[in-house]
Amino acid sequence: MIIRTTLTLFAMLFILSGCNTSPAPTHMGKRFQSVPLSKAHLVQKGEKRTACAICGMNLPQFYKTNHVATLKDGSKRQYCSLHCVVHDNEINKTDLINLKVVDAKTLKLIPAQNAYYVVGSNKPGTMSRVSKYAFAKKSDAQAFAKANGGEIMKFYDAYRIATKDFSRRR
Repeated sequence: MIIRTTLTLFAMLFILSGCNTSPAPTHMGKRFQSVPLSKAHLVQKGEKRTACAICGMNLPQFYKTNHVATLKDGSKRQYCSLHCVVHDNEINKTDLINLKVVDAKTLKLIPAQNAYYVVGSNKPGTMSRVSKYAFAKKSDAQAFAKANGGEIMKFYDAYRIATKDFSRRR
């Protein structure tokens, strides 16, 4: 009885947190965000190098929304989404430096503060109902937004929008 209640409570918290509750694909690459493991640039070390530092989601499966940060001690963390970056920075109070994001077109890591984010497209979000995809070139962001909708903005505006995921919980 206790286990069932705990699992039910966990499921309710997961859904209320705004997490994407879509079933996981049976084949890598079916989600828009996904890339094969061979195309994902993973910076974490060890057994859990393919897992988001915050939520544990599979990084290649959500690669097009991945972010990477360096900690003060020089170690690196990789996140499945801007949502998890905000969680680590705002909730966990982790000082993150040298933040990078995956360019959704080239799949290369680029400085987040230089990226053009398309926020609110018709492509699925990662850990959020509001999607956030980044591009190194404004022209790539414009082409993506033209094809998929969404608003183009810089990192700090996208970050501010991502913080709203957490204010709804309180």
